[in-house]
Amino acid sequence: MNNIFLQLQNYPWLLGLVGGLIITVFNAFGASLVLLANKNVSQKTLDTSLGFAAGLMLAASFTSLIIPGIKVGGIIPVIIGIAIGAIFFDFIDHRVPHVHLEGRREGPEKRLNALWLFIIAITIHNMPEGLSVGISMGSKNLHQALLLMIAIGIQNIPEGFAVAFSFYAHKMGNKWQSVWMGIKSGLVEIPLALIGALLVSRINNLLPYALGFGAGAMLYVVSDEIIPETHKNGHERFATFGIIFGIILMLFLDMVIKS
Repeated sequence: MNNIFLQLQNYPWLLGLVGGLIITVFNAFGASLVLLANKNVSQKTLDTSLGFAAGLMLAASFTSLIIPGIKVGGIIPVIIGIAIGAIFFDFIDHRVPHVHLEGRREGPEKRLNALWLFIIAITIHNMPEGLSVGISMGSKNLHQALLLMIAIGIQNIPEGFAVAFSFYAHKMGNKWQSVWMGIKSGLVEIPLALIGALLVSRINNLLPYALGFGAGAMLYVVSDEIIPETHKNGHERFATFGIIFGIILMLFLDMVIKS
């Protein structure tokens, strides 16, 4: 895989596109697992798997975005980027109407049906992931870019499954419709990965700010969205160990790819 990406190194937009496509395939695989599941999948299992996804995102925010950003441009641009990324997605989260997996609504009251509110929530949730992969690809630091792409791809599997299973369990569609909903949840990552790669490759000195922005966005999603959802059903312990395992796996991947 390294050789393929090395050949594309002079084409950041293509690197971003390929990275976005790969993480979307992981998401589609996770969603397709609903075809093998039944409605007896426990909430504990879902909470643990989402905790695992959160752990991967937490570790990746530092190993693949914050630390490389500091090495490129120093601490101040990265801090500014983190703050802007978190504030930006907080603004979107509170200004765009959407409904979460468990049915909680956020944003201004709009006359939209539950399906559209659900789709909007999924889109908001996946935006930072695609953007972060694209920014990392555009940085031309292939080690960190591949690491982040693999981490986001792996965490997209339980996320894709959770979206599709929630759609199916709440009787919003049959299994095939639920799989398609899970797949659609990841499609936004492709254009955003492309945009992220193009921005950092075209605008000089943007990279440390952009890496910080991607990290701030992901940290916001983990803290505001994923962790609260995994802790509201009495499975905090299992979700916490899922987070820890996700962090351990991310650190292991970091060492394997370096070697």
